[in-house]
Amino acid sequence: MVAEQGGPEDQKPQSDEARSAFVAPPGVDQPAAPVEDDHPTSEFALPAGLHTDPSGAPGAGPGAGSGSDTLTSAFVPPRAYSAQHAPPAFTPAHGSPMIRLTKEAPWQDRMRTMLRMPVTERPAPESIQKTDDTGPAVPRVLDLTLRIGELLLAGGEGAEDVEAAMFAVTRSYGLDRSEPTVTFTLLSISHQPSLIDDPVTASRTVRRRGTDYTRLAAVFRLVDDITTEDVEVSLEDAYGRLAEIRRNRHPYAGWVLTAAAGLLAGSASVLVGGGVLVFIVAAAGAMLGDRLAWLCAGRGLPEFYQFLVAAMPPAAMGVLLTLTHSTDIRPSAVITGGLFALLPGRALVAGVQDGLTGYYITAAARLLEVMYFFIGIVTGVLLILYLGVQLGVGLNPEARFVAVDRPVLQILASMALSLAFAVLLQQERSTVLMVTLNGGVAWIIYGAMARTGDISPVAATAVAAGLVGLFGQLFSRYQYTSSLPFITAAIGPLLPGSATYFGLLGVAQGELDTGLASLSTAVATALAIAIGVNLGSEISRLFMRVPGAVGGAGRRAAKRTRGF
Repeated sequence: MVAEQGGPEDQKPQSDEARSAFVAPPGVDQPAAPVEDDHPTSEFALPAGLHTDPSGAPGAGPGAGSGSDTLTSAFVPPRAYSAQHAPPAFTPAHGSPMIRLTKEAPWQDRMRTMLRMPVTERPAPESIQKTDDTGPAVPRVLDLTLRIGELLLAGGEGAEDVEAAMFAVTRSYGLDRSEPTVTFTLLSISHQPSLIDDPVTASRTVRRRGTDYTRLAAVFRLVDDITTEDVEVSLEDAYGRLAEIRRNRHPYAGWVLTAAAGLLAGSASVLVGGGVLVFIVAAAGAMLGDRLAWLCAGRGLPEFYQFLVAAMPPAAMGVLLTLTHSTDIRPSAVITGGLFALLPGRALVAGVQDGLTGYYITAAARLLEVMYFFIGIVTGVLLILYLGVQLGVGLNPEARFVAVDRPVLQILASMALSLAFAVLLQQERSTVLMVTLNGGVAWIIYGAMARTGDISPVAATAVAAGLVGLFGQLFSRYQYTSSLPFITAAIGPLLPGSATYFGLLGVAQGELDTGLASLSTAVATALAIAIGVNLGSEISRLFMRVPGAVGGAGRRAAKRTRGF
């Protein structure tokens, strides 16, 4: 029994090597040795057992062989692709058409064209201004762009022109793939260097607005220099010029502005049939209202109350003039002249222009601002007219039907009105003469159509405003600046001052039907002015070299001819 079990020496291993933990114990089948392969598999090879679908290959059908010859590639067109009817997703054989923008065109047209293009179709950026070897300083370029856009938007420039200026600055400093966005009070711009990099976004809020077309023209000259290859403007130089533009004082003193407000009101009273005495009284009422508005602004009151207070002195002057019972004096002309100096024609034109060019949020905000200003004017005039009616003052609404034709005097008055309007807008002295002549032409066209040709006053106003926009756009292209200084003051003689007054008078006397009809005419006239100005500007571009694709159309627009 002991011999069968063996001694202790029989249980020692037969060799010096100990058993491994990975060695199969006795009694377990040993796995077969792996077959040596001279060609190891690659990680890109198909695993064993996977069969590809040969139907995906071009020309393959049922029963086609399998293997590596039938594998599809990402660069192989799909089976439904036909060379004769190639979808637009594939690049044609002759290549994609290259977009070329003419250098002779103003930068406004070039930037508007590229803004309406898809990002993938825009031409390569032209780094006009020099930068260091590390490339442009992206945060500083974006900050400079926002500061320039802030001055333009605060000065009353349209949203489309503000975006074009911002886009021009970024492209001139070599920032591709930048997208500016403009609303009524917020400016933002984003820049993404490539599809794999994080975008950089900056924004700025416009909290204060002011009317200074001299500053607006200086900003346009800065942008024009930045986008010109012959002029070198570094970031430091651009910041310095921008700071100088901000520090510059207004070209006209406060007393000059007050005198211009009086000249504007007096000239407007002459347009509607007033004489020398009416001119003096209307000018005095407008200057008093201007000083009261300055006093309210110094006390920090909102603009609504400034307009309300400014509208009261001209209306009071007209009511007091009625007490003289003179048949040669027209109190309605005094009140109408005071309203001409207050109607927000600049904001109305900018709001309608933004709506027509597709910036609906900004347009709605601008038109809401115009509505508040108009309500302030209405409230101030209605308070005085209602007080006069309660005191028994006989205001005659039939005076609006008395037409006084004095062509030479009215043309001179319209030119004086445009001159005064240009001073109130703080325009450069070099542009005052052009805008004065433009206002005279506008009144000649209106008088010839409405007074001589017996055409609807609204239609005549639209045609005259269209010519103002056309000439203003041509003047601005000649001087490479904004068109607002050549347009806004020239539409002054066309503003619906008399229709507004008689509408308010009808409401004050309880004749709501007559008053609302007259106010509707005033609103229609205001919209005709705004649409006519924008249409004239668009027509001017049809006669100019508009950049775009070679042999193709220029600036693109949305196409939506149905209500969905």
